[in-house]
Amino acid sequence: MNTTNVKETSDRIAHLASVILRRPGATHIEKELAGSALAQHHTSKQTSAGIGSLAAKVLGDPHSSFEAKELAGSVLAQVRHLHGLMV
Repeated sequence: MNTTNVKETSDRIAHLASVILRRPGATHIEKELAGSALAQHHTSKQTSAGIGSLAAKVLGDPHSSFEAKELAGSVLAQVRHLHGLMV
């Protein structure tokens, strides 16, 4: 049974994501997370398992930027779950 996650990216996180996407020095990972966050802004789209795994790694990395961790937390909160497992 697939549960639906009704969370969506907040306006604040969407703004942060757009700033990061325009930033020349942003890392590939930051841009991946920003793109995912923007894709979920005012839509019913949810985070894929692949982006969810990437977000989890960012949150666990002490060298990740604060902004990357904010984006990671947002997209991780929107991962679809199936019986408690990411799908």
